[in-house]
Amino acid sequence: MNQSTEPEWCDSGISDRWISKSGFLAGLQCPKLLWCRYNAQRLFPPVDPLTQSMFDQGHEVGLLARTLYPGGRSVVDSQSDLDRALRETRQAVLERRPLFEPAFTHVGGLARIDILNPIGRDDWELVEVKSGVEMRDVNLQDVAFQAFLLAGSGLSIRRCTLMHLDRDYVRCGDLDPRRLFVRRDVTQQAMELSRSIEAGLEEMMKTVGQRTCPETAIGAHCDAPFQCPLRDHCWAFLPEHSVLDLYRGKKRGFDLLNRGFTRISDIPESEPLTAIQRVQKQSILDGRPYIEREPIRRFLKQIRFPAYFLDFETFQMALPPYEGTRPWQQIPFQFSLHVLPALEAEPEHHTFLAEDAQDPRPQFLGRLRGLLGNAGSIVAYNAQFEKRVLRECCDHLPDYADWLRGIEKRFVDLLIPFKAFRYYHPEQRGSASMKAVLPALVGDSYDGLDIQEGGTASLEFCRVTFGNVSETEKARVRRNLEVYCSQDTRGMVKIIRALRDLCAQ
Repeated sequence: MNQSTEPEWCDSGISDRWISKSGFLAGLQCPKLLWCRYNAQRLFPPVDPLTQSMFDQGHEVGLLARTLYPGGRSVVDSQSDLDRALRETRQAVLERRPLFEPAFTHVGGLARIDILNPIGRDDWELVEVKSGVEMRDVNLQDVAFQAFLLAGSGLSIRRCTLMHLDRDYVRCGDLDPRRLFVRRDVTQQAMELSRSIEAGLEEMMKTVGQRTCPETAIGAHCDAPFQCPLRDHCWAFLPEHSVLDLYRGKKRGFDLLNRGFTRISDIPESEPLTAIQRVQKQSILDGRPYIEREPIRRFLKQIRFPAYFLDFETFQMALPPYEGTRPWQQIPFQFSLHVLPALEAEPEHHTFLAEDAQDPRPQFLGRLRGLLGNAGSIVAYNAQFEKRVLRECCDHLPDYADWLRGIEKRFVDLLIPFKAFRYYHPEQRGSASMKAVLPALVGDSYDGLDIQEGGTASLEFCRVTFGNVSETEKARVRRNLEVYCSQDTRGMVKIIRALRDLCAQ
């Protein structure tokens, strides 16, 4: 899974009487998203496992942050009985001790505060806790909304603090929350932004009260600050090979869409496109792949046999799980390796899959070092990822550092000819990823696999390794993981052979 902050629009704090802080952020992103949250919940897909994992990890981070405020009290967490939470909050405020998840309302807005910390005799500190490793603009809007509600409820707010994880924190022994968190004083920014909250709330309440959904054109806001859960619904009108499939061309694509062009094939010749985007357009017009054989031949000549086709799977956790790990560090738990003695030889397949919840890196590196030999190319798709993961492993296990320096120069990145569009098939839809290239070039698909992409692989590994599941379920998932990971390395072998065949034509 990729490190991220939790999508605020996805929480369950929706009330027909109030606009929650997540609803407010949704309204800032898109009026249609806001209206649908309150009037058309049926359009929202179920929360997917990856998003749920982000929620769960965010909750764990929040609980750890509370340990920095001893003597605190949690306010009842009851979405079904908000009135009770509000009553309990009013009573708890009088106790003048740290409060966790107190509830406040004001002029139509509702918020549960992560931590409300008393300062002096009468003042308070608003603390917002995030599981990411950086401060984002949307976080300031979040804090400003809460500060507005607290001030409107009669509290004196002396300080607004945003807490997030320190990307440079390295676990040494038990987790140390004092070092794990970065505390940012955002009082001035939050107070300045809070001046516009009341007007924004009034406008959003009008939007929610409309009988019909606002007509909002799709745009860059569909993916920022969070990917909208209604994206597939709102984008369903787009045709195949739409202008939004332009390689690295979303901004231009939206501009073309606003000017009435929906298909890449309809883009006028006068439109300034990049060289790669022109390849993409021409391939669609021709209805066949675009191939530059000579650059592909030069690329293939780099590969020395025996060739080692390598793919990793990794997982990430907000709270570093092992000694020497950082928040959201990519931790390898699996590899697949197809060794090809010669281009037409039958490949030998080797695998590694961590057995238990112990740190997998020592065994991972040890087995890989024993298999990669002393000569021959190491072929990976987006090799920079594999090399970065290996370097981070060696930061903790320096005995492998000399070995890594020795093999780094042997890496060959199979992404290169596709990223440069030396080969491009219209079915790739502007993507050079393995998942797009393999079916387009070779015809192999991930569709029949129980695990079809890396995010699911990470979640499934963590579920059966760190969770409470039966041995039967664990064995089933582990088989699926090995099938999925081997598909990538077997696919790379097939891609190399397919490219060789294309160059021979």
